[in-house]
Amino acid sequence: MARRKTNTQKISRRKFLIRGGLGTAGVLALGTYLARNPIRRSILAMANTMEMSYIGEIDNPMIWFELTSDNHIVLYSPKVEMGQGTFTGLAQLAAEELEFPLARLQVIHAPTITGNIDGMSTGGSTSISGLWEPLRSLAATFREMLREAAAGKLNASPAALTVAEGIFRYGEKRLSYAQAAQGVTSWDIPEVPKLKPRESFRYIGKPEPRVDLEPKVFGHPIFGLDAELPDMLYGAVVRPTRIGARFVSADTSRAVSMPGVVQIVEEAGFVGVVARTYPQAERAKNAIEVTWDAPSDLQQADIEALMTVGHGKSTIIQKEGRGLDGDHVVELEFRSPIGAHAQLEPNGALAHVEADRATVILSTQVVALTRKEVAKSLGFEEEKVNVVPTYLGGGFGRRLHTPHAVQAALMSRAVGKPVKYIFSREEEFQHDMFRPPTHHILRGKLAADGSLEGLEHHFVSGDVGNDSALMPPGVPTLVGADIGAVRGGFLQYGAVPNHRSVYWHVDLPFATSWWRSLGLLANTFAIESFMDHMASLAGQDAAGFRLRHIPDDPAGRRLKAVIRKAVETSRYTEEVRDGRAMGLAASVDVGTPCAQVVELSVTDGEIRLHKVTCVLDPGLAVNPDQVKAQCEGAIHMGLSAALFEEMKVVDGQLTPSMYGPYRMGLMKDAPREIEVVLLQGKDTPGPVGEPPLGPVGAAIANAVTRATGQRPDRMPIRVG
Repeated sequence: MARRKTNTQKISRRKFLIRGGLGTAGVLALGTYLARNPIRRSILAMANTMEMSYIGEIDNPMIWFELTSDNHIVLYSPKVEMGQGTFTGLAQLAAEELEFPLARLQVIHAPTITGNIDGMSTGGSTSISGLWEPLRSLAATFREMLREAAAGKLNASPAALTVAEGIFRYGEKRLSYAQAAQGVTSWDIPEVPKLKPRESFRYIGKPEPRVDLEPKVFGHPIFGLDAELPDMLYGAVVRPTRIGARFVSADTSRAVSMPGVVQIVEEAGFVGVVARTYPQAERAKNAIEVTWDAPSDLQQADIEALMTVGHGKSTIIQKEGRGLDGDHVVELEFRSPIGAHAQLEPNGALAHVEADRATVILSTQVVALTRKEVAKSLGFEEEKVNVVPTYLGGGFGRRLHTPHAVQAALMSRAVGKPVKYIFSREEEFQHDMFRPPTHHILRGKLAADGSLEGLEHHFVSGDVGNDSALMPPGVPTLVGADIGAVRGGFLQYGAVPNHRSVYWHVDLPFATSWWRSLGLLANTFAIESFMDHMASLAGQDAAGFRLRHIPDDPAGRRLKAVIRKAVETSRYTEEVRDGRAMGLAASVDVGTPCAQVVELSVTDGEIRLHKVTCVLDPGLAVNPDQVKAQCEGAIHMGLSAALFEEMKVVDGQLTPSMYGPYRMGLMKDAPREIEVVLLQGKDTPGPVGEPPLGPVGAAIANAVTRATGQRPDRMPIRVG
């Protein structure tokens, strides 16, 4: 059992607020006082730029690291790997302070039974930045615990030992970490030692190969969809196809006697089928005759009418100076559509519920929340539920919602055996937690010298974070806005003397929530398209016009640096040469600035991307190759959303419900070249996964405007 020496620890304000537990009543009472707009704006501005620290157990290395008898170390990660390369970056952080060979360090997902549980989620682009200091501190502490043990066996003082490659040396004597730990049954956890200076880094800052390369190349069973247990059965759940449909009754008489059916499970909230095979479960599910109470037919026009600035409840999230009035005010409108996550691996869970405990294996971004919800549904203490996370076949915010884990657990309890429940592709599309549609009105006014005298952004969105179980109770009331929807909605051009941004919230009749980059893609598309338009009206180049209106403060200087570097690297020009045009856009997301230049051509109404130049300032890049790959992935996802992806409401149904009709960017649509340049505007890692997604839609729109003379005002972008 590890024993922690007495240590006075500093607690950050953020942790105090979380650990202090104001409770719903306290938050609402505080919200009454903070409802005054200036204070709300300050809170929202802080939330918009704040990099979330890690929330979890960071005092006990024993639940993070396992040392094997053959001198390997296993790192149990509370963050999940969904393709972003997190495991590789975490391995580099740990190996650095452990003084241990990276090749001998394995990273695996931490089951909740280990006690190493992320208090939040894997999301917000903070897996590496949030663990930058905690994980290195844990690794350094574990190294010193082993040093103490080695010193005792070598009859030396700990300070007399040198360490490298997982080996302690004292004169001619050598002792591996495994040898040092052998036979030790009680450990003292010392004060955190001084961490290595940057100039001594061996792994951090280097392009180390990905630790998950081999299992993915060779198709090892590492994803939730691959999970199996002995005597496993399969489940299927009846779901409505119409928006807002409520379950009334079900006739299961035909399904219950179908081949392979083990049991029909009727629980509060759902009807499920458990069968011996997946096809048998699906066929029986389709044979259940369900009566739904469905509202009148909704159409896409109804949604667009609802999602229009002026509807819903407004909150001024940013304000400086006076509002725009008088003559010569320029106004443009922009829209973005409903977006699906469309991740490759559909949601699912494998649950095994026994008399006094449960195991759930699944792809999830919310390990702690999944455990809590499953335990509540079963009436178990949370410690009796072991959630085993797997690799994710795409996440993007979709796996921040895991009610299917509860359904799998309830079906398993009903039949007394493990049950695996998988969404069909149609279910995945129709019951997604969608990216909400948006509408934007941008207004601006030029001064006599060609600078912006005023700039306003009015935008409407459905829920992103407000309706999520991740959102602490009372926060929406406290801040008066959805902190996910407003991402990217703040105007970064603070040097404009009169500027404001106004958010309108509308309740949609279908579920919307987290989608990679939250509101950033849509908000940046609108704002950066408008800035390009105003630059053209002012007779100025797009880059110089932006630079003129960015504040000269530390954040502003970092933003200016990425814009200047993007212009230089891409050889940006506003001339259309050989049918090719360039478009520039920039954004800042959770403190990480990014600028992109897109070069494209338009032929017979088809947009063809030739090159994307991306300049990102993520601070210190733990693994530069990993960061560049994140940028490339975000660009591909952004161009797919900007050019192709769109869900619609037709006769009360969300459609399409299959790949193909739901058009996405394909290999042929990818730019021939993506050049990524990394700057370092601070000495610690910043968020990476979502910031590069911000500028791409606007950069495409701005290039299309130069190529065609037509300003795209909605995504997906169409020409002609």
